Amino acid sequence: MPTRTPHVLYIDDDPGLTRLVEKAMKRRGYAFTQAQTGEEGLALTLAGGVDVVVLDHYLPTGTGLNVLSGMADMEDRPSVVYVTGAAELDIAVAALKSGATDFVPKSGAEEFMELLLTSIDHAIERVRLNRAKATAEREVREARERAEMLLGEVNHRVANSLAMVSALVGLQANAVVNAEAKQVLSDTQARIHAIAGVHRHLYTSDDTRWVQISDYLNGLIGELENTLQVEGRTATIRLSVTGFPMPTDKVASLGVIVTELVTNALKYAYVEREPGEVRIKICNDDGVVRLVVEDDGVGWTGVEPAKGTGLGSRIVKAMAHSLSANVSFGKGPGTRVTVTFEA
Repeated sequence: MPTRTPHVLYIDDDPGLTRLVEKAMKRRGYAFTQAQTGEEGLALTLAGGVDVVVLDHYLPTGTGLNVLSGMADMEDRPSVVYVTGAAELDIAVAALKSGATDFVPKSGAEEFMELLLTSIDHAIERVRLNRAKATAEREVREARERAEMLLGEVNHRVANSLAMVSALVGLQANAVVNAEAKQVLSDTQARIHAIAGVHRHLYTSDDTRWVQISDYLNGLIGELENTLQVEGRTATIRLSVTGFPMPTDKVASLGVIVTELVTNALKYAYVEREPGEVRIKICNDDGVVRLVVEDDGVGWTGVEPAKGTGLGSRIVKAMAHSLSANVSFGKGPGTRVTVTFEA
């Protein structure tokens, strides 16, 4: 909201009426400028600093409609009070369509001045409110941009920190000789990758509220495949995903679930048999996300005791609980796990 004195520009070639308006504006404490032609008035308006333009229709060259046309592309456009003859309502309508905010018909001098001054006062208040609104919206927009920039930096640093932690876990895994401990550290490293991947996607995203699931899961599965190759596992991972956004606060939990289910399948599905496939399918059906992870291995229904320590199953249950998700096991030659939850 400007703190300067409101500025009224009066465009009219009637010197007597101009003097009356000038006296009234100065009594109100407004700054006053007068122009006799449309060209002069338009130049003063475009130069800025004018809050209200009082614009007569009939001018020495052209009409007030020409001035309105010249103001069409102004960014901080002043309010315009259009002045017409008493019987020229069609002109008033045309002026309002061209951007005037009010009009005052020329009638008796006393009545005209009263209407004009009231209209100017209202126009100044309208400008004040509009500019205050514009300032507030700009400040909110700038604050949001700063917050998004800071959030992007935070996600960048978190992703880098998690990558460092993952590297340290990997070094520790290489340093131990116990096969079980080595596997535990490798699994921990995969879980860290799943969470770090969310933050990597967030600091490159235009909207940190959402993550594109197809991009995220493709990156996650790529990292899992690289880890498998290093560990000498040759099972094939196949991903089928329809692209859709998911709220950021749910993606990390989903990533951990996918990591655990795929890792468990690779560990136990094809023991003492030829490596096969691990298939991952995910879609969003009318706001319900459906994740399926299946293999063609020895099979597990989720009822019999878990193989290994059972930590992976407990992690899946914990992440599913955070998503308010339902986890079910299907029948088949292998293991088929379905996780459903609201997007």
